[in-house]
Amino acid sequence: MKRSFRNKSKRIFHKRLPRIGSGDRIDYKNMSLISRFISERGKILSRRVNRLTSKQQRLMTIAIKRARILSLVPFVTSDN
Repeated sequence: MKRSFRNKSKRIFHKRLPRIGSGDRIDYKNMSLISRFISERGKILSRRVNRLTSKQQRLMTIAIKRARILSLVPFVTSDN
């Protein structure tokens, strides 16, 4: 029984468009930047949705968590 494998070398990689400007610093105090990466319910958006690199996503996650601890951003909002 033979298995067919896809050729991994034919993958097309799309260049990620920068969602963070060169002058923007990922910081817990930068609320205008942080609010773009949080959903309406207060959850952190995925890297695929954010179009960030893995390093940027890690830094953004840390900044959002710090802002939550300092109550600059709510943990999760519930709309009942």
